[in-house]
Amino acid sequence: MCGLPFWGFAAFLGCAYLSYLSVVHVRRAEFDWPHDAWSIAGYGVWVLLMAGLMNETRCRRERTLFALVLANFLLGFVLAVWSNAPEHAVRQMRLASAGMWGLAAVAGLTVMFSAGKQPTSGKGD
Repeated sequence: MCGLPFWGFAAFLGCAYLSYLSVVHVRRAEFDWPHDAWSIAGYGVWVLLMAGLMNETRCRRERTLFALVLANFLLGFVLAVWSNAPEHAVRQMRLASAGMWGLAAVAGLTVMFSAGKQPTSGKGD
């Protein structure tokens, strides 16, 4: 991703939109969360995908972006599994999620404007 402006811009747009959605849910006092098996499985797949991508990153900016996205999906997974979460806890987690998505959007912008680096692990293609 580093050195490829398209992916940084795509990450920025996606994370900014998800930050906006989190804020809208809080402003509308919508604190319900899906607890069905498909939602739990979906969050689990995203957590595994982001954890895997953390090992494939080429620069610190990518790692920061993926770490913030991973943290958000972990938060979603916890809320999906925690079916009897108190409303105030869900509200606080939605606010934290909005903040983390906002930080991830900023990280996407930094990835967009980074120069990119060659891998240093010595692995061949």
